[in-house]
Amino acid sequence: MTVWQQLFTRRMLICVFTGFASGLPLYLLLNLVPAWLRTEHIDLKVIGAFALIQFPYTWKFLWAPLLDRYAVPVLGRRRGWMLLTQAALLVVIASLGGFSPQKDLPMIVLFTTLLAFLSATLDIALDAYRRELLFDNELGLGNAVYVNAYRISGLIPGSLALILADHLPWDMVFMITALFMLPGMVMTLLVSEPHRAEPPRTLRDAVVEPFHEFISRRGWQSALLILAFLFFYKLGDSLSTALATPFYLDMGFSKSQIGLIAKNAGLWPAVIGALSGGIWMLKLGINRALWLFGAVQVLSIFGFYWLALQGAQAEVTTLHLAQLAFVIGLEALGVGLGTAAFVAYIAHTTHPAYTATQFALFTSLAAVPRTFVNATAGWLVDRLGWSGFFLLCAVLAIPGMLLLLKVAPWGKTQPVMETPPLGRAQ
Repeated sequence: MTVWQQLFTRRMLICVFTGFASGLPLYLLLNLVPAWLRTEHIDLKVIGAFALIQFPYTWKFLWAPLLDRYAVPVLGRRRGWMLLTQAALLVVIASLGGFSPQKDLPMIVLFTTLLAFLSATLDIALDAYRRELLFDNELGLGNAVYVNAYRISGLIPGSLALILADHLPWDMVFMITALFMLPGMVMTLLVSEPHRAEPPRTLRDAVVEPFHEFISRRGWQSALLILAFLFFYKLGDSLSTALATPFYLDMGFSKSQIGLIAKNAGLWPAVIGALSGGIWMLKLGINRALWLFGAVQVLSIFGFYWLALQGAQAEVTTLHLAQLAFVIGLEALGVGLGTAAFVAYIAHTTHPAYTATQFALFTSLAAVPRTFVNATAGWLVDRLGWSGFFLLCAVLAIPGMLLLLKVAPWGKTQPVMETPPLGRAQ
């Protein structure tokens, strides 16, 4: 089967819908809610504190066993949870705009926290479904398609909704944004349940067995190396972008210049990088992709370092804008390539019998640097300056690359998981 034949299949189309449904709630929290609060004259410190509501994405492995063990009475173990959480998200998002930030801030905190919890729960169900849907040799391409759709979904709350907000009241904006959950709900109703493994027999099995199975399959030493790799692989890359916008501002670029270039030079290289990465993984394999794409990630950090050496610009010229576009585009390409390989590796590391719990554990561990380590970025910049900070980020990227020697050797392919056939989901 050719690459194009593998790309244009029903399973890949399902990956598009799952990615879009997964990304929309997160980008709503990251982009639309802060813009809404700021236009309603809420203090920046309060808006910044809203970042704390993202904790469910880091701790989702705690309730993931419930999704492995129990099934919603209709549609099956995966699809039932997918439909339930998407329907709840539609209601919560549509309700948000009915509150006044000036008068109802505690209710907004409550609803956005609920939104984050439901979004993290939907991620658990969608990740498990996608892992069980795809054949092992499709994981690279399928997860690349998913990552692309995930990023593109950010255009709804981050672009379309903001444009609508100039012409419509906020309650209508949130209602319209909520309706974009419908395509994922329709997809859930139309697809089949991929019966790849029997669910755990008890809740205790659902909690204990995923960890026991992972340790038994890999051995303690190998398991710890894999967990360390999941923590370190994107550590430097994640930290380098934690304060990207303040860095661009410090370099003398205006908000309008940053916004215009970031939309064009940032989104599409990431999309192209993720899709290209998925296609290349069909030929390279996941192990070699992690090496090559990880090197691009490290190179992109040096792009920030190079821009920092230029210093703040008193007057921004066309050349300076081109330099900014190059750095943003290189970083987005590195993120697209690296994320495609990284998510494919995580998917391949899970066992279908405990997909939800293991996938949630691994992705939660990978999110720890973004949640906690990135909080030190401002302190590090104060101590080291921008150029020193980016050199540190490059150094922090090295342990993840070195761990590839053990967890994903260049000349060794990922072993094929012994699992039952896919069933009816095609």
